[in-house]
Amino acid sequence: MRFDLITIFPEFFSGPLDHGIVRRAREARIVQIHVQDLREFTKDRHRTVDDRPFGGGEGMVLKPEPLFDAVESLLGHGVGDSASREPSDVNTAIVLLSAAGKLFDQETARRYAKLQRLIFVCGRYEGVDERVAENLATEELSIGDFVLSGGELAAMLVIDAVTRLLPGALGNEASSQNESFSDQSTVASGRGASITRHSLLDFPHYTRPAEYRGWKVPEVLIGGNHAEVAKWRREAALEKTRRNRPDLLLKEHEQ
Repeated sequence: MRFDLITIFPEFFSGPLDHGIVRRAREARIVQIHVQDLREFTKDRHRTVDDRPFGGGEGMVLKPEPLFDAVESLLGHGVGDSASREPSDVNTAIVLLSAAGKLFDQETARRYAKLQRLIFVCGRYEGVDERVAENLATEELSIGDFVLSGGELAAMLVIDAVTRLLPGALGNEASSQNESFSDQSTVASGRGASITRHSLLDFPHYTRPAEYRGWKVPEVLIGGNHAEVAKWRREAALEKTRRNRPDLLLKEHEQ
């Protein structure tokens, strides 16, 4: 899989890309990651990538010209204009990282992991010219209901979440299947409805020592009964989800 990062701070990625699962996936050639300096696609001597917004307001907005040129250079073809729009490649997503985008979640990560290529446009300043969001990006994505200084951190978060889902990236394929947000099930309820439990947080983990400062590891985990351990983990994950993220638990679908 190939990731492309379009940014005005290419040096930002020199650290995050060189550690952990992402580094190992690069070394194993499971993923290719290319960082593109947006300023290389400017045409003035000041290498200007932003301008003041029409209508006034505080801050600066990233201009459309260098962003369109950068993406088209990476794609190897144009995307068209208002008179004639070129169709998008179904195996490629052009993702604009933006606080105004749709919320990123594990289901989106799974969908991205099935693609061949992700091109990330890392927003900055007060935002990006809306023509980029509407006519260049195939998706506008947010990682949460808060504002960052730019899309670089958000892009790395998405790359990490997607990479760990690719075959061979973790070494143990079961690892990604037993994490938070990986559990989905549907159970019947009354009144002709089904209740979908969309996802559970990961179950609590314990390691040695078995007792630390008076806090003991649950007996079931050291008793050797695998069926009881599995049952305890399921119940503990449910309780933790109910306590920390009750919004994840239940959603009714009337049949």
